[in-house]
Amino acid sequence: MPQWQDYSTGERIKILRGREMRQADLAQITGLTVATIQNAEQNKRHSLPTLLAIADAFGVDLSVLLGQQAPRRAMSQDDRRMVRNLSRAVHDTAAGILPGDVEAAALADLQAATGRCWDLYWRGRYAEAGTVIASFLTAAAARLHEQPVGEQAPALGVLSDAYRLAAYVANLMGARDLAYSAIGHAQLAAERAADGMRVALVGSGRAWVYLRDARLPEALTLAEKSASDIEPRFSRATPEELTAYGSHVNFAAVVASRMGDKDRAADFLSQSHATGARMGREVKAHGTLFGPVTATTQAVGVKVALGQTGAALALIDSIRDVSGLTEAARNRYAMDKAMAHADAKQWDASLDTLEQTLRSAPDWARHQAMPGVIVQKVGRASTARLRRVSELIGVPPGVHEYLPATRKTAL
Repeated sequence: MPQWQDYSTGERIKILRGREMRQADLAQITGLTVATIQNAEQNKRHSLPTLLAIADAFGVDLSVLLGQQAPRRAMSQDDRRMVRNLSRAVHDTAAGILPGDVEAAALADLQAATGRCWDLYWRGRYAEAGTVIASFLTAAAARLHEQPVGEQAPALGVLSDAYRLAAYVANLMGARDLAYSAIGHAQLAAERAADGMRVALVGSGRAWVYLRDARLPEALTLAEKSASDIEPRFSRATPEELTAYGSHVNFAAVVASRMGDKDRAADFLSQSHATGARMGREVKAHGTLFGPVTATTQAVGVKVALGQTGAALALIDSIRDVSGLTEAARNRYAMDKAMAHADAKQWDASLDTLEQTLRSAPDWARHQAMPGVIVQKVGRASTARLRRVSELIGVPPGVHEYLPATRKTAL
């Protein structure tokens, strides 16, 4: 299979343009002529200003057009543009660079905006969340700039939340460098605010970046520390404190399962279930949701990762109602459920769940790798349903990796 650098510059432009954008559309976006676009795609002429304009239209770095780095998978042109704008907001605000017309919003308004951003994120609307977060970051930075010395802690807390949100969106989009940068700024703001809870939340967020970057031992160490730093006294813990702690130990179980450490994963799951039982219901706090249903559904994913298919199926049979979960959490559970059925060679059940999720949450699925993995597992079941699901994913088995982004809908 050819690598990205094996294509010519013109071929790379054509691939990025995709099937749904005409040369005339690209010309209109860039301000170039159709003839210029045609020449670029045919490798006849493409000057540096032309390539810069095309790269900006696609929302990618010039190095992508030149073949020095591959485009991020599963990202549409709008996704790339959002990531670039989010990156500018993160780096500019961290450097103290603010637009001249930005207004410092009231703290109460910013705190309410934090909740709306988390709502978009947990509904799986990552591109929209990233767009809102870029503006939110700028407003939060302006608020901090206006705060009197000695009264900056609340503004720093909001700014830490904004950077953590930016890191989460970047991590899902595969923009790892941006995720590392944003989570670092979130940590600095939380430490300046002297907010122990936020420091632990940021630590758990950094562990997630490590996990996606395959730095498993470091992810586990940090996840364990973050959980122990906020471990509450259960006799007088608030629901919000239990939510944060339960989420932390759940994530630690996930990391341990990815490392194949069954004992540590089981220990964390035990703490997670105990916390959920203590709460008795799902609670939203600190940008997350946790409770007994969350503990059980996420345990399914842990069991699947450990190869404990029977235990995963038993948990699935015990789960009756997931309506209290966020949309993203419900979708993730559906993927774990489909994977468990695939591991048990229950092909029809696996494909039923996968197809339903892909149809009901296409935007969320675009940024997930599991649908493609599940299709590969059930690939031997050559059925009409398998072909339908493969088409929904956008990259059926055997189709070239570097199809236009508009076709790659769920890797």
